[in-house]
Amino acid sequence: MNFTIVLFVSLFCGLISAQDVGDTPETEKTSETQACFPDMCDFLKEFGGIKEKLVAMETRLKDSETRLKDSETRLKDSETQIIELKNKNRTLVAFSAATGGGGRIGPFNTETTLIYGTVKTNIGDAYSQYTGIFTAPVQGLYYFTFYYHAGGAHASHLILMKNNQQIVTTSDQSTQYDGADNGGNAVFLQLNQGDQVFVNLNANAHVWGNDHITTFSGVLVN
Repeated sequence: MNFTIVLFVSLFCGLISAQDVGDTPETEKTSETQACFPDMCDFLKEFGGIKEKLVAMETRLKDSETRLKDSETRLKDSETQIIELKNKNRTLVAFSAATGGGGRIGPFNTETTLIYGTVKTNIGDAYSQYTGIFTAPVQGLYYFTFYYHAGGAHASHLILMKNNQQIVTTSDQSTQYDGADNGGNAVFLQLNQGDQVFVNLNANAHVWGNDHITTFSGVLVN
């Protein structure tokens, strides 16, 4: 672009000089030529300086835009991390409950869902102390445990259920030589949102109701 301007200015000055050759004395020609070129040089110098400033300003502007984009990216990353942390806190799920009471539960003629009415912990409110059923609030990997205490004179048989499916059990046969029985089991389960987990007492079996020894617990692992 500079070359074009220089060429244009040179041609312009040349035309002016050519027009004045036939009409102007030699001394005046020399004087006018000397007056023309210094002005053009000054003009070109000023133009070049302005262009350099514009290029520098454009470079700084691009640098500022790049830094702004980097800042926006970091801000979005921070917002994403905050949302992830909030989601983790929102989906924290854990519960522990005991059967409560102070006596024998069962035996019943049919398989019966145990109600653990004494709630120790219920973070996320996914366990119902009125039905004994845990309902998964989110999809994930859960860990469940259940333990019982029972008298040895009656059979004990507990079944951990996922919806209508038997998952794991714990049991002991009745005996006249064993005053009390204790048992339990545990399992990891991959659950979908809305899946239900609960403990059934098998027909003709019993456990001992207590705030401390017959328990059902679960926690969202991941």
